[in-house]
Amino acid sequence: MPIEVLMPALSPTMEEGTLAKWLVKEGDTVSSGDIIAEIETDKATMEVEAVDEGVVGKIFVGEGAEGVKVNAVIAALLEEGEDKSALEGMSGGGGGAPPSVGFADTSPASGGGKDASAASGSPPPPAGEVGAKRSEGGSLNGRLRASPLAKRLAKTAGIDLSQISGSGPHGRIVKRDVEAAKAGGATPGATTAIAVSDAPAQGRAQVPAVRDPRAMGIPEGSYDLVPLDGMRKTIARRMTDSFRDVPHFPLSVDVELDALLDLRKKLNAKVADDGVKISVNDFLIRASALALKKVPDSNASYSPDGLLFHHHADVAVAVAIDGGLITPIIFRADEKGLRRISEEMKDLAARARDRKLKPEEYTGGTFSLSNLGMFGIKDFASILNEPHGMIMSVGAGEARPVVKDGALATATIMSVTVTCDHRVVDGAIGAKFTNAFKRYIEDPETMLL
Repeated sequence: MPIEVLMPALSPTMEEGTLAKWLVKEGDTVSSGDIIAEIETDKATMEVEAVDEGVVGKIFVGEGAEGVKVNAVIAALLEEGEDKSALEGMSGGGGGAPPSVGFADTSPASGGGKDASAASGSPPPPAGEVGAKRSEGGSLNGRLRASPLAKRLAKTAGIDLSQISGSGPHGRIVKRDVEAAKAGGATPGATTAIAVSDAPAQGRAQVPAVRDPRAMGIPEGSYDLVPLDGMRKTIARRMTDSFRDVPHFPLSVDVELDALLDLRKKLNAKVADDGVKISVNDFLIRASALALKKVPDSNASYSPDGLLFHHHADVAVAVAIDGGLITPIIFRADEKGLRRISEEMKDLAARARDRKLKPEEYTGGTFSLSNLGMFGIKDFASILNEPHGMIMSVGAGEARPVVKDGALATATIMSVTVTCDHRVVDGAIGAKFTNAFKRYIEDPETMLL
C-alpha cells in the first residue's frame, strides 16, 4: 500500500504553506532521514525529512504551490515490491490525518518548545486516529502497519512491533520508533504538544474581514493593493486578539546608561581579538532575565486553567524582517553570560532574516523585548505578545539634563515602557520587576556576578 506524504504542520498555528521546492523527483529512492522538500510558512523556510523508505511514485503538488493545506497529500511513496499501478485511485489535495504525519517531527514539542497542551485546551489526537481506528502499537483496524525498514530493524533487535506506537503516516511504525524502543525511551509518535506562544485563545471572535476599499471611500485606481502574505495575516490576527482581549497597562521608567556604556566599552576591548562585540541589546536581555528571576511572580503567563510560573527566563527578542516581525528566543537567558547571549542573538537574527529559523527557536518564551532605539524612537508601548505576561519597549539612549547631588548635570538616559498583562502581573509586581531591571542597568557589574 503506497505511503501518503502529507503537508506537515511546522508550527502549532500553521494552517497552510507554500511548497517551495522538491529535492526529489518521481522515481527517486528515499530513506528515512532524507531531506525531500522545502516548505515556506508564515515565518520560516523549513527542510522536510522523510520518516520512511520507498520510491517516489507520484508528486501531487508542484513546486511553488501556495496555500497548500496542512495534511493535504503532496506525494506518495511506493513500498518494496509495488509499482505505479498501486497509485490508481490516489489523488492529491486530501487531508484528515494529524499534523506531521509522513515527516520527521519538526514541531516545537520535539526540540525545545514549551509543552502547554494543558494550557491551550485538549491535545490533538494521536497519530493515525483521524480517518482510521487505531488499536495497539502500530496497528490500523487490527492490521499491523510498519515500514519494511522498521520490520527489519525490529527483527534484528528482537523487538515486538505490536508493542510500539507508530509515528509515521496513520500510526505506521517507522525507523525512529524502533530506534526509540531499542533505546528504552518513549516512541516519538505520541501526542504532539501545542506550544503556548502560538496557541490561539479559545472562544475568540474571528477578525472581521477588511472592507472593500471602494466601500471605504477610497477611489479605485488611487492605490496599489498588495495581498496579505501568511506572516502579515498571522501578525494581524494575533495582535488584534491581544489588544482586544487582554487587559493591559503600561509602566514607564527612565534609566541611566552611562555606567553600562563604560562597562560595554571595556568588555568589548577585552574580547575584540575573538571577534565578539557585545551590544546594548545583549545587556538588556541579560538584565531582563535576571530581573525576572529576582521577581519570580513577574515571570508568568495566563492560561484558562491557571497561571504558569516559569522556571527559567526565556527572552523573546523582536527582529524586523522583510514583510513583518519575528521573535527568536534566548532560552534560559538567566543562566547565560553576555558573550553567550551576544553570539546566540547574532546567529538567531541572521537566520531570522533569511527565514531559516526552526519553529522551536521562535515558539514559547516567557517575556518579550522590543528595541527601537536604533531608529531614534524615544519611547513607545508594545502590544503584548501572548502568552508572555510582559513585553518591554526600549527607546533610544540620549543625553538629557538631570539633577545629581543637587546640581544640574547631563546623563545618557533611556526610556523603557513595560506593558503588563493585568490578569498575571498587577501594578506592584510590574513595578518590582521594572525597578529590578533599572538597578541592573544602572549598576551593570552586578550582572556579571
